[in-house]
Amino acid sequence: MARGTTLPAPRRGIRGAIAYRGGEGMLAWAFHRISGIAVWAFVILHVIDIYLVGGNPAAYNELLQIYASPPGRVMETLLGAALFYHALNGMRIVVMDLWPALTAYHRQLWRIVWITFFALGLPGAYIILKPIWELPK
Repeated sequence: MARGTTLPAPRRGIRGAIAYRGGEGMLAWAFHRISGIAVWAFVILHVIDIYLVGGNPAAYNELLQIYASPPGRVMETLLGAALFYHALNGMRIVVMDLWPALTAYHRQLWRIVWITFFALGLPGAYIILKPIWELPK
C-alpha cells in the first residue's frame, strides 16, 4: 500500500457484511460461472433422459410430460436463458482475448451482452412459455 493511503472504513451491520462491492466484471464472472453450472446440470439431465429412451421408455414418456408441464416450461426457459447468457458472455470474453485493447471497454461490452440477451431472449422466452397461457379451457 502506498504511503499516506488508508483503507475505507468497514461497513457495519448485516447489509454491510453482505453488500456487493465488485463491478460489472465481477458480476459477469459470477453470472458466467452460475450459467456454466446450469449448462453442466442440463448436460447431465440430457444424458439421463436420452438413456431412458432405450432403457425405460415408460419413464421417458413420464419425463416428457414433466417437461411439457408449466413448471417444466419455466425450467426450460431458465435453461435457455443460462445457455444464451453463457454463450454471449463467452463471445465477449473471446473478443477481449483476441483484441486486448477492448478490455478497456469491458463495461460497454457487458452492457451489449445484456441488451442482446433481452432483445433476443424475451421473444424466445415468450415462445417457450406461450403454451402455458394457451392450455385447454
